[in-house]
Amino acid sequence: MAEITRKELMLALISAGDHPHLSGLDLSDLVMPGLDLSGGNLFTTNLSGVDLRLANLSGANLHAANLHAAILSGANLSGANLEETDLVLANLMGADLSEANLMGADLSDADLSKADLGEARSLKGATLPDGTKHD
Repeated sequence: MAEITRKELMLALISAGDHPHLSGLDLSDLVMPGLDLSGGNLFTTNLSGVDLRLANLSGANLHAANLHAAILSGANLSGANLEETDLVLANLMGADLSEANLMGADLSDADLSKADLGEARSLKGATLPDGTKHD
């Protein structure tokens, strides 16, 4: 994965317009609270340890992304594709996951307190915070 600095990311976001394409990049450990990545393509992006609290990721494609230990508290992930995403140890406290696709996602030890999972499209095959697999 290509590493990118916060400055390079900001320049890429400015030039990307409404739907940023950040697929496959290494954005691990960046601090980006409140960032608007709605509708963005983050397929297979490494976002481990990133701080995206209060970020807007609605409708974003996060399929197979690495969000291990990411801070997503209060983030808007409504309608996002989180299929096969690593959310182990992620802080999703108060996040909006309504209508999100969580099929095959790993939510082991994730904090989902006060998160809105209302009408999540699919939890099939997802590993839940307590370690159980959802049928």
